[in-house]
Amino acid sequence: MSDEFMMDDALEEDYDFEYEDDDDEPNADAYIENKYYNAKAIKAENPAEAVQELQDILEAETDMSEWGFKALKQQTKINFHRGLHERALKTYRMLLKYTKSTVTRNYTEKTVNSILDYVSSSGAELSVVEEFYNATNEMLAATQSDRLNMKIKLKLAKLWLSRKEWSRLTHVLRELRSGKYLNENEDGQSKGTLMLELLALEVQMYQETNNLKMVKMTFQAAMGIRNAIPHPRTMGMIRESGGKMYMAEGNWEAAQVEFFQAFRSYDEAGSELRIKVLKYLVLAHMLTGNDVNPFDSQETKPYREDPNIIAMTSLVNAYQQRDVLGAEQIVRDVLNELRVQYLIDAVRPYKSVRIMTLANLLHVSYEQMQSLVLMLILDGRMQGRIDDVNQTLQLDSPHDSLSKRHARAMHEWSNQLSELALAIRSKQGVWR
Repeated sequence: MSDEFMMDDALEEDYDFEYEDDDDEPNADAYIENKYYNAKAIKAENPAEAVQELQDILEAETDMSEWGFKALKQQTKINFHRGLHERALKTYRMLLKYTKSTVTRNYTEKTVNSILDYVSSSGAELSVVEEFYNATNEMLAATQSDRLNMKIKLKLAKLWLSRKEWSRLTHVLRELRSGKYLNENEDGQSKGTLMLELLALEVQMYQETNNLKMVKMTFQAAMGIRNAIPHPRTMGMIRESGGKMYMAEGNWEAAQVEFFQAFRSYDEAGSELRIKVLKYLVLAHMLTGNDVNPFDSQETKPYREDPNIIAMTSLVNAYQQRDVLGAEQIVRDVLNELRVQYLIDAVRPYKSVRIMTLANLLHVSYEQMQSLVLMLILDGRMQGRIDDVNQTLQLDSPHDSLSKRHARAMHEWSNQLSELALAIRSKQGVWR
């Protein structure tokens, strides 16, 4: 679990101008103040003692105070970080009671968003995550805070999208499209901005479920909205979906335009997604038959030497030299690396696995698989040894040399290159 969630309090408490934590207020009770800061100081090394220090604050207060709110916030963080989800939920519910009158709206939003962001990305069971959102929704129903309610529902929609919970996502999007959020808001610009947020989520859902007809309708609806100031990441998602839609239609020129706009948006937002969409941009660019190097533009030039882009740079060079065989070799090399990483990922949960089983997974001979495994062991990418008698791979520990994020990235990268390989073979006349 991320330590940033545990250690970000200074930023969280000092950033907002619209509230004061009064940490240095001379009238603050010295006992409570000392307890609070001592708990923060020891929470990483001695979380149990820190929780007790914070509990002392709660037992000492006679009325709900900001110190009590902050103590509950810390307890929630510490307990969730330790995997004590039920305790964390209990202190979170108590914290939400303080939001009705004790702390400002901005401080409430900052704290609630911080906790929900962490819970959502923690990898905890779905039921645990839902409990935190349900508790938040109960608080929002009581306070009738439409602004925070809308933000929480958007956050929940993004969670369901990331977890591919389509029915739940559809339900939340339907709620957000209701008159409560879109029709009663007098600010047309706010309406447009919210609508783009919703359409960005919808177009990604339709793309994930391969509903190309709805992808096109949603993309066109999004591009028709003029009165809005969306976050650049939102427009990046919409434009990326449009680029993929045009790629599926074989409209390389339009795809190139959309991927370039998506790249610019992601770049403006500082999102790592710019690298992924840059790869798509290069693919679309080459398929248009355009001889101009896509890395010559002011926006893309800084990324031509990026380690994640080197393979694409090589493809561009092969394209410009009309080197079909060289391009296909690059594709084969990347796909071969994907197979290696697939193998590493496949053996991660095991301490022992038959080599023939792995050979069958990749459709190669026993001898080829044995050589591949031996190479990975010698390269240090796999910790284990080959048992020649039993024809098994014995792993020293459950293998984890590749993160799931890296594996997913390689899978997506291979899909992109597979698309390119097919396109290369269909357009060899252009290349020669």
